[in-house]
Amino acid sequence: MRSVFDINTLIRDDLKTLIPYDAPAYPDIIRLADNENPYDFPAEVTNQIFQSIFSQDFNRYPDTNAVKLREKLSAYTGVAPENIMIGNGSDELILTVMLAFGAGAAFAVATPTFSMYGIHGRIALSRELKVPRLEDFSVDVKSLIKTAAKPEVKIVVICNPNSPTGNAVPLNIIEEILANTNAVVVVDEAYGEFGGETSTPLLTKYPNLVILRTFSKALSMAGMRVGYLLARGPVMTELLKAKPPYNINSFSQAAARAVIDNLPLFQERVRKILADREYLFSAMAGLPGIEVFPTETNFILFRTMLPSEKVYDGLLERGVLIRYLDDPALSRCLRVTVGTGRENEVFLKALDDILKSQI
Repeated sequence: MRSVFDINTLIRDDLKTLIPYDAPAYPDIIRLADNENPYDFPAEVTNQIFQSIFSQDFNRYPDTNAVKLREKLSAYTGVAPENIMIGNGSDELILTVMLAFGAGAAFAVATPTFSMYGIHGRIALSRELKVPRLEDFSVDVKSLIKTAAKPEVKIVVICNPNSPTGNAVPLNIIEEILANTNAVVVVDEAYGEFGGETSTPLLTKYPNLVILRTFSKALSMAGMRVGYLLARGPVMTELLKAKPPYNINSFSQAAARAVIDNLPLFQERVRKILADREYLFSAMAGLPGIEVFPTETNFILFRTMLPSEKVYDGLLERGVLIRYLDDPALSRCLRVTVGTGRENEVFLKALDDILKSQI
């Protein structure tokens, strides 16, 4: 007798309520939701990428160890190539860390923060222990260290600068956490090119430190999915066991190498974004009913006098997409990415219209 297929008998109980990550596509809209670099990829860098691609880059597997890219990143970061791992975006690296160290255990994380830590931890069968940040969104160091001391905690995660709040953790605080836990401490520096202190000077002193970086934000490669991780030998050995082979395609490797070769172009754009951020911050602070929070990133967290859904929907109706934050710790808060000058002006005008319509 043929059995009847029933998906409910096969799925994991702990994933039944997990909502898949979704990023709706809106055509013909100003996108200020995902903290991308708003400027088009430089044409001269695109030309360099295509000139470096050969026919065998398509029919042969890519370099699984991304040797040439790691060598260039070594010069950029000051970290030896053997202490660098390349990932298919930071997302893959987060999952790799969770699989290597967190499965069947727990991880501590300072919240509110990037939602994918919790999702990847859950997928990897790691239990999330949230440590709420203080009222000013700074890390509650004592509570985080206390939670990290629990025997089931194998990983501590700190986003620095933090998304979505925008603030950074001083290096001495990172060091205090590293010195007071046996767990792997993951410092996610996705927005490091925009502000905050890098933790790379601590790598030689603390073998439990892991640093995450990405090409998606300041370096304009969100569409090609390249991230990298810095870690000492013993930790790297375990991470390599969980890393998929051939995880970075040849084209993305070539693109990342070309970006490193042309860093001044991207650094100039970062300076432009930072200048525009200061203008946008001041302009938003001058709007009635808006509270803006200090930031060291390419985005701004703000609180409105109106329900956040009303502001989000009103902006969408006016052709501007920003980030809606569904988190009780961020009541009436929204996050906007710094765009081009024109995009910022359209956003400011739309936000002002919404606020005035409610007075």
